[in-house]
Amino acid sequence: MTVRSFENTHPKLGDRVYIDPTALVVGDVTIGDDSSIWPMAAIRGDVHSISIGERTSIQDGCVLHVTHAGPYDPEGHDLTIGDDVTIGHKAIIHGCSIANQCLIGMGAVVMDNAVIQSQVILGANSLVPPGRNLESGFLWVGSPARKIRPLTEEELKFFKYSADNYVKLKNRYLAG
Repeated sequence: MTVRSFENTHPKLGDRVYIDPTALVVGDVTIGDDSSIWPMAAIRGDVHSISIGERTSIQDGCVLHVTHAGPYDPEGHDLTIGDDVTIGHKAIIHGCSIANQCLIGMGAVVMDNAVIQSQVILGANSLVPPGRNLESGFLWVGSPARKIRPLTEEELKFFKYSADNYVKLKNRYLAG
């Protein structure tokens, strides 16, 4: 696994975190207990901070990054991802906020200053433009993402199932 510091800031890992040997985690990154970072994911907290909650899964090929503070964006944008979140394969998550119990579909793009409230499903290949706020309890799809319908009871239960499933899988990897 490649976990390394940037300018004397080293990632902080919770208990029982799994990071695949091909993944990269660098700089001001905090990863909560029982979370998993899968093959070829790149998590780069070099110009702002990244916080990933507990029991969260960052799937293969994801890119997580932040926005630096500068003349066009004086404060920049950090990246915050809550607990029990599943980020699908090859998603790009940049300088935004994703609350607890969300599913971000494969290939989705979430841009600066966007907010995804708790219990949201974002469909595969969807685009969340800068500054957009996705309301809790709904399925959002498209480019740009549109609210389609309320989530069903089964979909709401899936958040915990998915988080638990990836905790079990990463435990198998940690066991060797």
